[in-house]
Amino acid sequence: MSDAYTSQELMVAVAAREIKDGDVVFVGMRLPILAYAVALTTHAPNARGLFEVGLMRDQPAGAFLGTMGDPPNVAGALWATRMSNAMALMTQGHVDLGFIGGAEVDRFGNLNTSYVGDPAKPKVKLPGSGGGADIAILSRRWVTLMNHERRRLVDRVSFITSPGHGDGSRGWRERNGLLGGGPAAIITTLCVFRFPEGGGEAYLDTVHPGHSVDEVREQTGWTVKVGATVGETDPPTEAELTAIRSRRGEA
Repeated sequence: MSDAYTSQELMVAVAAREIKDGDVVFVGMRLPILAYAVALTTHAPNARGLFEVGLMRDQPAGAFLGTMGDPPNVAGALWATRMSNAMALMTQGHVDLGFIGGAEVDRFGNLNTSYVGDPAKPKVKLPGSGGGADIAILSRRWVTLMNHERRRLVDRVSFITSPGHGDGSRGWRERNGLLGGGPAAIITTLCVFRFPEGGGEAYLDTVHPGHSVDEVREQTGWTVKVGATVGETDPPTEAELTAIRSRRGEA
C-alpha cells in the first residue's frame, strides 16, 4: 500500500472493487473508465465493459480515452455495434453493474442531472439523462461517484432524473415497475455510503483515511445514518495505483 495517492485515485480503486469477476459493466465516462481498467488488471479479468456508444471490451483500451468513442476504445473491441443494441442488453437484464454520475444525489440514491432549483426558473440547467435513467432503471445494481459537497449530497434532489430508491420506502422500485436492483453505493471523496438490501436510506459504511465521521456529517445535506460498524476505507494497493497511473501515462 502506498501512502501517496489522491482522493480521485482512492475513488477509482474503491469503484474498481465494486466490479466482480464476470460482471457485465456499463462503464460510463471519466473515473469509471479507469475503474474498469483497474478491475480487469487486478481481481476481475473476466469482466466485460459495455459502453453506451455501442462498444464492448474485454481488455482496457490501448491508450488514454478522452471520451468513450475515441479510436483506442474501438480498436480491439469485442463488439462494435449500435447504441440501441448496447442498451438492449440492459433491457434484457444482462448488465450486472452500472456507473452513474450526477449533479445531486439524495439520501435515497436518486440522482439529478436535469436542473437545480425551481423548474420554472432553475438556478442551473444541466445536460439531462443521457443513458443515466436507463442504467438506474435496468441494471442489476449501480454505483454513483461524486465529489463530496453539501450542495451536491442533498436531502432531496431538485428533480429525479435517474431513480434510486424513490421515497425510501421498502419495495418502492418494484411498485413503480423498475426492473433493476437500484443503487448499491455512493462513493465520494470522503467516504462510502451503502444501502440496505431491498432499498431505503443510505448509511455511512466507511470513511476514507484522513477524514472523520464528523467531517462527513458536516459536508452532507441530510442527517447521516451510521452503519453498525463504520470502518476506514482500504487505501489503494500498489497494484491498483500502478494500474490507474499506467492508464494515465504516469507509471
